[in-house]
Amino acid sequence: MEEAAGNAASDAASKVASAASHEVNRQICAVVQDGLVSVEDRQALAGLVSAARTAGVPAEITTPLGQIAESGDQVPTESVRALKEACQA
Repeated sequence: MEEAAGNAASDAASKVASAASHEVNRQICAVVQDGLVSVEDRQALAGLVSAARTAGVPAEITTPLGQIAESGDQVPTESVRALKEACQA
């Protein structure tokens, strides 16, 4: 009985984590879908870096996301392209 309860709790936690990862991923990809990242977009993406890493979003997304977030006024085009491609995969 305890094992079944433990498995159910583990399964529920896994589903919550997966849903969180999917939602953060969706928010990130919505911002970069047009391939253009404005100053406001960069700020929005910067706010999602920590959530993305915590939620277990794949490195193919968090790496260019972090590069964009850390960039100043010059958003790296290569990072935007990599992030857009990762979102389409």
